[in-house]
Amino acid sequence: MVATQTTLREIAIQQPSSLRVFERFGIDYCCGGSRPLAQACEEMSIDPQALLQALEQAAAAGGPAGRDWTKETLEAICNHIVEKHHASIRTEVPRLQSLAQKVVSRHGAVHPELKEIQELVESLGEELLQHIQKEERMLFPRITELERSHGGGSRPHGCFGSIRDPIRVMLAEHDSSGSALARMRSLSRDFNPPDNACPTYRGFYQALSELEEDLHRHIHLENNILFPRAIEME
Repeated sequence: MVATQTTLREIAIQQPSSLRVFERFGIDYCCGGSRPLAQACEEMSIDPQALLQALEQAAAAGGPAGRDWTKETLEAICNHIVEKHHASIRTEVPRLQSLAQKVVSRHGAVHPELKEIQELVESLGEELLQHIQKEERMLFPRITELERSHGGGSRPHGCFGSIRDPIRVMLAEHDSSGSALARMRSLSRDFNPPDNACPTYRGFYQALSELEEDLHRHIHLENNILFPRAIEME
């Protein structure tokens, strides 16, 4: 039974079915995961009982069990993030930037919020591409070496001191990404296009919604599982 004072992070880790519920309610459970459920509901004017009921229904429904990442090796988590989430970013960023340009050129005069959304897509895209490169070239190899040394291998000699230092940078960049996503959601009225929107307009907002979902799951894996375990292992 979930309590209203349980943090979003704890719920997300303990109940994987909660992720889709949080996404349906538009709740950031990754960057904002340290908030108690009650606080998140108050900030977003959500009825806590409605959210609790949805979480209970999701847990009761069961369904195919996903991987329990708390029991996977850190190397397996890193590999999954690269193969699934980083690959998605490399595919989706250019596509979203192209869609944003088309939608702004056709509809920006009538819907001025699209211009700010385009600017956010451009800046977020560049930030994400640099972010994943740093993870793949520096942080993830260091985490993998750290795990192997923990099992009896030689202690890794990285180009930085404590693993906490690069993780702190990654967490700050995650917060920046989360803020950009929240602003895009607000400007787009929860990614709802106007009734008379063309297919490209609708496709753009659908792609933004899918990007948000993928990034939330990506950041949840890092903030709530991978990084805390790496720090504890060090």
